[in-house]
Amino acid sequence: MNLYAVRSIYTYELSRWFRTLSQSILAPVISTSLYFVVFGSAIGSRMTAINGVSYGAFIVPGLMMLAVLTESLSNASFGIFMPKWNGTIYEVLTAPISWLEAVTGYVGAATTKSVILGCIILATARLFVPFNIAHPIAMISFLVLTALSFSLFGFIIGVWADNFEKLQVVPLLVITPLTFLGGSFYSINMLPPVWRQITLFNPVVYLVSGFRWSFYGLSDVGVGLSLGVTLCFTLGCCGVIWWIFKTGYRLRS
Repeated sequence: MNLYAVRSIYTYELSRWFRTLSQSILAPVISTSLYFVVFGSAIGSRMTAINGVSYGAFIVPGLMMLAVLTESLSNASFGIFMPKWNGTIYEVLTAPISWLEAVTGYVGAATTKSVILGCIILATARLFVPFNIAHPIAMISFLVLTALSFSLFGFIIGVWADNFEKLQVVPLLVITPLTFLGGSFYSINMLPPVWRQITLFNPVVYLVSGFRWSFYGLSDVGVGLSLGVTLCFTLGCCGVIWWIFKTGYRLRS
């Protein structure tokens, strides 16, 4: 593997991120803090505990997932869309590097950004609600795997989009609603049986459930199933990206 090429893409993407820290970190942290103030303090203080966990602590994993999913998609899609938009993608395509090395640089940088943001939000949550992490290694693993899988998905969106409007369609109209309906603010076991079965078709349910298990040992679905769905989604995205570079779909036109 051409580590020099991977490092060049990776460091460039990170440097671009650090130049816009107010937008990249400050805005998501403020938004998440508002969620904690409204849902954790104002509403959460009036709600009973869920399986022995206070409501404010219960929504911590869900809010982290909401931020990580959104930022992973945004960072990865914008990272590959801009070279397409300004024409510099041809420098990458003609350089002596493989598709795997190019994707590793772009997706690796997006994953790193999302993991850093997730850790910052975790520290921010500690200022509002007390909570414990029952399985810290599993928590880190789910965090990294989720950031990686949705960075891969964001890369696909960035290649598919041919304008800035399309770049925002999937995150705003698909991913954010799925996250809110995926058990971020509630347990799906609280839903009527019919709606609970429908909700199981939402892939975000498995991400949030597995991540919440790493905090409190509680999950709406089996941890093994959560991990399996996430791995299948990751491998599926890798297959699509391989096809994109093999065919040149919206990269060479």
